[in-house]
Amino acid sequence: MTPRDARSTKSAPVALHAMGEATNACRDCPLGARATQSVFGEGPVRARLMVVGEQPGDKEDLQGRPFVGPAGRLFDRAVAELGWSRDKLYVTNAVKHFKYELRGKRRIHKTPAQREADACLPWLEGEIGLVRPGALLALGGVAARSLLGRHVAVTRERGQWLAREDGLRVLITLHPSALLRGDPAQREAAWAAWLKDLAAASELFEPAARERRKRAPALA
Repeated sequence: MTPRDARSTKSAPVALHAMGEATNACRDCPLGARATQSVFGEGPVRARLMVVGEQPGDKEDLQGRPFVGPAGRLFDRAVAELGWSRDKLYVTNAVKHFKYELRGKRRIHKTPAQREADACLPWLEGEIGLVRPGALLALGGVAARSLLGRHVAVTRERGQWLAREDGLRVLITLHPSALLRGDPAQREAAWAAWLKDLAAASELFEPAARERRKRAPALA
């Protein structure tokens, strides 16, 4: 099944499910043959924000769900601190299969090549067409390039809204894994800067977000 075939279903949730099943059989690049399974997006149709990461990690590959590993937990912490509604987010990745190299028994993440991201682009665009989000959040360079069709200097353009050709706005920031890999001595400052980037999307959740932030307990 192609992305167009999956989109032909009348019901968007049903079409998204069919598309997810189709990505599992996709072999338009070599990644699918090595991964445990594809990891498709999840969340509501007409989500206020579609969050796009790079690719599944080890935990996501094993569980078949996006944003369940360490980087995903860090993102969930940010969502809680910002007072966003997690159930208003659609979360996915630019690349649907886990790319890795073996080091002993460990599977170590490798950045997807451009041709691998390009092979997955029809699936990502299919998700956008069905979900019809209010805006997009690009976590890292692979996601930003897939969404905007050009190289994006994330460190220079982070925290900014950029526009796609279809008019959808894209907020650019780092992938949470960049914070996990960063200098521990700079972690607090990096966290604060990242939250500031993400807060640019809080307009999509106001005024409910303000009230949740007042009630939310402090995070350790």
